[in-house]
Amino acid sequence: MKGFLIILKMLEGKGEYSFPPSLETKYEGNMKDGMFHGEGTLYFSNGSKYVGKWDNGIAVEGEYTFADGLEYDAENWGYCDGYDRRFYTEICHGLKPAGRSQLTNRIPPRVIPEGCYDCGDGFYNPSTRVVSDYGHKFLRNTGILIVVFFR
Repeated sequence: MKGFLIILKMLEGKGEYSFPPSLETKYEGNMKDGMFHGEGTLYFSNGSKYVGKWDNGIAVEGEYTFADGLEYDAENWGYCDGYDRRFYTEICHGLKPAGRSQLTNRIPPRVIPEGCYDCGDGFYNPSTRVVSDYGHKFLRNTGILIVVFFR
């Protein structure tokens, strides 16, 4: 690399950092030595956000808010805990009449492709073991399916 001067500079102070485009995630806040430090907010592609305080890149406190406005509270969390399986929109707006099941949290619900499942950040296709976002862009593989039989 003759003729090039390489300077390594760490992000410092208050600003905005965008993660790689495939993640569609952005951080706004303070940084020190290239790490999140102090107050800042992470904005996620699904519309949710995490407002928190960091200490040298480690989140030490914060609040996560889902895209629909539901706020996560670790000490008082009862949403989808097994005892109360209602969606947040059902808690806010009531249950549908008998025979009209609500299959997702969204009103109106997304059209789920045949053979797929809505997994919160996209559609899961069990035949390909792939999760795609709601715009049908690849998000991730879910791994290898291993089936074990016992006698």
